[in-house]
This record gives sequence, structure tokens and C-alpha cells, in this order.
Amino acid sequence: MSSQAPVTMVDAHELILHESGFEVAELTEADIDDYVALVASAYRGEQSKNGWTTEADLLSGQRLDAEMAREMLAETDSIILLVRSAAGHAVASVYLREPVDGVAYLGVLAVSPLGQGQGVGSALMNLAEAWVAERWNAHSLRMSVINKRTELIAYYERRGYERTDEVEPFPYGDERFGVPLVDDLEFIVQVKTLG
Repeated sequence: MSSQAPVTMVDAHELILHESGFEVAELTEADIDDYVALVASAYRGEQSKNGWTTEADLLSGQRLDAEMAREMLAETDSIILLVRSAAGHAVASVYLREPVDGVAYLGVLAVSPLGQGQGVGSALMNLAEAWVAERWNAHSLRMSVINKRTELIAYYERRGYERTDEVEPFPYGDERFGVPLVDDLEFIVQVKTLG
């Protein structure tokens, strides 16, 4: 009779990524430069225009810098999961914050344009949802999405994230988050019930 621990959904989703040639680990200080470059490649600049998650037509400048990434890493109530290819390249990441009243937060989901279209983003989303449910007992997961990102909002809706009436202001004037190219940006909030 085997005494192996049962396989959790987190384990199962990590295994799916592993079998596809990717490794998942929690972000460390040694990963900061790769993480910043990954997020930039997914959201800003010319390279980001090769993928469908770009914000380059809405915002210029940085999405985050090394100092901001270190601040995120230092938070005691959050983790950043980083996905690397078999060659060691950072191809995807997601930021997760522990639940408040059972609602966890997902942010900075980034998939390199080179990794898009390979199922990495969907697999990482599945892993993130299982993570917050199993490890943090979250019953829901919320995220904020720029209102102009209609394709992205629709993608999350297909995954079961419902738009709420809640909106959050865009941090105009704080260029650490980028330089807006339009003047009517705000964040809409989407929530998914887990389980």
C-alpha cells in the first residue's frame, strides 16, 4: 500500500507545465532582471506589439522597474510565480496576493510574446486559481484590467471572470507605471468564484 500524499490541483497544474517543457518557481531576488524584462516584453515597447497583450498603444514607458519588483517581492502577503522555458528563459509570470475576506488578488499576469499561443498563459492561470484556492482557501479571485483592453477583458470573461461595477483610477502622474497616451484610462474589476 502506497503512503504517497494525494496529488493536489496545484501539483497537477505544475506537472502540466513541466510536461510541456516549462518550470515554475517562486520569484527570487536572482530573478528580478529577468522578471522586469519579461513584463516589459509582454506589455510595453516594440517587442510587446508581437503579442496580443500589449499596452503599447495606450501607454509608453515602463510597466515596472527593478525597485518596484523588489518591493513586490518583499511583500509578506503575496508571491510571484515565474515560468521558465527548458532553456531557462523567463516566459510567463503572475503576481498573487493573499485573500481578504476570502477574495485573493491576481495581477501582472505576463506572457512573453515568444510564449504566447502555446497555452502557457492559460496553464499559468489554472495554476494561479488552484494556488489561491488550495493554499490560501480563497473562494474568489479578483483582478483589475485597463478599461481599454477589450480583448483582454473578453478573454477573462471566457475564463469565468465577471465584470463588477467597481472601477479604480489609473495613476496618472506616476510615471513608474508608464506614460499614458490617452486621457480616459481606468481599471475595471473582474472577479471569478472558484470551486
